[in-house]
Amino acid sequence: QVQLVESGGGLVQAGASLRLSCAASSPTFSDYTIGWFRQAPREEREFVAAVSPIGSSTYYADSVKGRFTISRDNAKNMVYQDMKTVKVEDTAGYYCAADTTQRQAFNTAPMDSLRYDYWGQGTQVTVSA
Repeated sequence: QVQLVESGGGLVQAGASLRLSCAASSPTFSDYTIGWFRQAPREEREFVAAVSPIGSSTYYADSVKGRFTISRDNAKNMVYQDMKTVKVEDTAGYYCAADTTQRQAFNTAPMDSLRYDYWGQGTQVTVSA
């Protein structure tokens, strides 16, 4: 059982920066691919970014590439998402997710939500114009 707890969301103005955090409770956290997803009201869940188990590889959605940075600190069981130059369209609930099955290599569809078997409760990010 893995628990994921997101934090860091809030109300910010467009152009601001924000850091989201995801705390995981698992002694084998460093074995897992971790992803960030987001979901806006009346929209489907959308992939944002993913990081490989040891943090050596990352993958981003085109919509956030160059603005968001995903990173992890396995010693602290933490994953971060640094968001810069946020836009109104970044408004959404943000969720971190863990792939504990280790059935797929990181580069095999890291954007596929079906590969992630544990999810956090989410943190809301609202960007005002």
